[in-house]
Amino acid sequence: MIQRGAEPILVGLARGDIGPAYPRERFLEGEAVQGGVRNLILNSWQRCRSLGLPLGGMELPYQEDVDPESRLVRAAGPVLDRLRARFMGSQMNISLADGSGMVLLRRFGDESWARTLPDIQRVPGFVFAERFAGTNGIGLALVERQLIQVYGAEHFAERGQANGCRAIPVHDPISGRVEGILCLGYPRNASHPALDEVVRKAAQAIESRLLEESSARECALLRAYLEASRVRTEEPSGGGQAIGVDTFIERLHHHDRTVIKEKAAELLSHAQRAATVVSLSDGRRVTLMSRPTTSASGVEGIAVEAVFHDRAPRQPLTLPRRPDTPYHAAPGPDGPAAGAASGTVGTTDGQARGLVLVGEPEVGKYALAARRRMELLSEASARIGTTLDVRRTAQELAETAVPQLADFVTIDLSDAVLRGEEPLDLRNDLRRAVVHGIHDDCPFYPVAKRIDFHPTTPQLRCVNTGMAILEPDLEAASGWLAQDPEHTERLLAHVRSLIAVPLIARGVVLGIASFYRSLDPAPFGDDDRSLAQELATRAALSMDNARRYTREHNMVLALQRSLLPQGVPDQNAAEVAHRYLPAESRVGGDWYDVIALPGTRFGLVVGDVAGHGLHSAATMGRLRTAARSFAELDFPPDEVLTHLDNLVVRLDREEHGEGAADGFGIIGATCLYAVYDPTSQRCTMARAGHPPPALVSPDGSVSFPDLPAGPPLGLGGLPFETAEIEAPENSQLVLYTDGLIEDRHRDIDVALDQLRDALAHPGRTPEDTCQAVLDAVAPAHPGDDIALLVARTHALAPHQIATWDLPADPAVVSEVRAAAARRLTDWGLEEVSFVVELVLSELIANAVRHGTGPLRVRLLHDRTLICEVSDTSSTAPHLRRAATTDEGGRGLFLVAQLAQAWGTRHTPDGKVIWAECALGPP
Repeated sequence: MIQRGAEPILVGLARGDIGPAYPRERFLEGEAVQGGVRNLILNSWQRCRSLGLPLGGMELPYQEDVDPESRLVRAAGPVLDRLRARFMGSQMNISLADGSGMVLLRRFGDESWARTLPDIQRVPGFVFAERFAGTNGIGLALVERQLIQVYGAEHFAERGQANGCRAIPVHDPISGRVEGILCLGYPRNASHPALDEVVRKAAQAIESRLLEESSARECALLRAYLEASRVRTEEPSGGGQAIGVDTFIERLHHHDRTVIKEKAAELLSHAQRAATVVSLSDGRRVTLMSRPTTSASGVEGIAVEAVFHDRAPRQPLTLPRRPDTPYHAAPGPDGPAAGAASGTVGTTDGQARGLVLVGEPEVGKYALAARRRMELLSEASARIGTTLDVRRTAQELAETAVPQLADFVTIDLSDAVLRGEEPLDLRNDLRRAVVHGIHDDCPFYPVAKRIDFHPTTPQLRCVNTGMAILEPDLEAASGWLAQDPEHTERLLAHVRSLIAVPLIARGVVLGIASFYRSLDPAPFGDDDRSLAQELATRAALSMDNARRYTREHNMVLALQRSLLPQGVPDQNAAEVAHRYLPAESRVGGDWYDVIALPGTRFGLVVGDVAGHGLHSAATMGRLRTAARSFAELDFPPDEVLTHLDNLVVRLDREEHGEGAADGFGIIGATCLYAVYDPTSQRCTMARAGHPPPALVSPDGSVSFPDLPAGPPLGLGGLPFETAEIEAPENSQLVLYTDGLIEDRHRDIDVALDQLRDALAHPGRTPEDTCQAVLDAVAPAHPGDDIALLVARTHALAPHQIATWDLPADPAVVSEVRAAAARRLTDWGLEEVSFVVELVLSELIANAVRHGTGPLRVRLLHDRTLICEVSDTSSTAPHLRRAATTDEGGRGLFLVAQLAQAWGTRHTPDGKVIWAECALGPP
């Protein structure tokens, strides 16, 4: 039973799953024990084994010169006495060790039981650091720097397995460093959860007594300074000389107060007589002077006075006359309470003089360090996360930490995180992303190298625990040294201490940040560890935001690319090259397409959906599919745009309601559609709010055809106009989206001139032209998508075309068949003569019966043989299934069976019925 205040705590047997005797045996035999042992214990076992520690009773270092009057012993003694009274009669072993693991004090719940213990468990002076004693409470608390619990079988040494313990670090409240370790040891069957609170409150009590001792020393220094001031101003002792706490500079501007306090802390930390001049925001100047002072008990410190060169307003407060009345300075936001007193103490030659700061130099150093840590955190808020790029965010973390916190920083991230995906097992998926330091010759693993950390390294330990791991002395860090002995030996010539911090955001570990300090500065302390943890936490959130953005960006980009054409159709009318360049930060809805049309023609389309992101990409896919469908129906360019405009209006209405159809469309898009005919070497095009195309003539001249602009898609009800231009053979048609020429850092006319210069090279291939245009015209950091389409035109040679103009008379069918057969023989296509003659017969007969004359028959010899029959009627035929009793209706059915494709297209003068016949075997 343990007495907890007035309430007894029943102590029972430890649960069977917290004493891993069998896992320890398996570990010692080299078997895997992950999952059966806590991570911090397994890490400690691995470190002990790498040090070659024996399993039996190892010899511990012993120090005879334990100082019974040390500051920590004085502060902790009464607290340990109270613990002994609380656990009176129990087998509780209460220990206090210093920052090196040496035991300073021992208290026992049962003194008669304590006399039966060996010296190692009873006498102060033995060192229980992990590298000497193996896994134990004091040593593990020094390594992990947090409250820890060690069950009996978790001790590495066999002699400790009969006991359990809880241990917690004791920090100096001013410096933040670990001053010592408080440890409660007990039989392993006497564990109880309430002991966590007991040992935690006891450590807090010791820390409070350490702070009180520091405050008493500062108060003594303050009184010594006041007595010296009275002597200098020739006032009698106890004469009521004024001193105000935070009154001397309270009427100054906040910025001026901050500057004065910071400069005063710097003077205090220098520990010598000095002076500096501070300029205030109102033009006045203040001289800060530091004076050594010594208290009656021999405490040496520094007092910092301020002298205003113009008399400053003051509101003095009077110190108590009784010398035994304690003075307590209220804690302020700019430093520890013990050093932050300010006030007016006198005037000289019309100048106001006052006390700003008094304290020991070491306290001043800690106050200055605390201020700089706050400044670094403020700077980090502004510098880290300026972009949605994972690597850049990691680089910003390193640049912020060097040199204010560390001399070198390395950051290792999961490969999956760099790709924007969820991170995998960091033990097998780490890659160096950043190496940054005060100089570049430190032999760290280079950027892009795959990193495989040993399980005992601080880097993997921090991942397993989720907390920053501090290694003040890397020469004694066995786990770090075991990673790569040859490499770490070279690093030891440059670095001294390490803080390894996991980059955790929303419960996900993204990577590891390692902060290194070189040989010259003081090694890292616990305050540095807390600061590194805070910096890493902020950076990890920004990295995770960037990772999520990268994932979304990659998803949209993948969708965008999947919706774009994966190639161009096989045709002889043009050589075509294309490029798609997504925006640097977001993906839009740009698209392009190349469409093979009947009659050896081809269509070129470029378009741009307004907005960015997944919705724009999806809308782009719908518009591109629709544009291809309308084009393959052989609508002229203006009608294709009209149908697309109606589609965008319907999409708006479906997604946003009927009101969206009024006024400007919510979706909105621009489009340019051009159709090139190699038989006439003419190009017909129309645009809907899109930039005009460029035409590069065979002689190298570049023009931008005066094509009617047309309204953007989605306005609804407005007409589009078609224009026709000459495009001689070996001309280049260049279509593009506005992302190529529109940039906030450049005038659009300048961009068009750059485009003109880049295109004025007719000898280039379309592929070379695409690359030259992007190199010369595209913005360095595109803010919008860029789609580029370049087509070099070819003409169909006259000997590949056969044309007959005929009257609408059935008698001409036999004449055309005979003429066609002769031409096919000239082309060497006798094997398809029967099929072509039959197809021509049916098409001409259909035109004679249902159309109006005159007729024109044309054969085009290209990759296939194309038969065309045109008339002046606008009535389009359609395929139907004839009944067995019908005398007609089978002509087009036969054509559809014999040709690989057939169809109808309308012209300004009527229509054309065409059929495409393969030239080789199917």
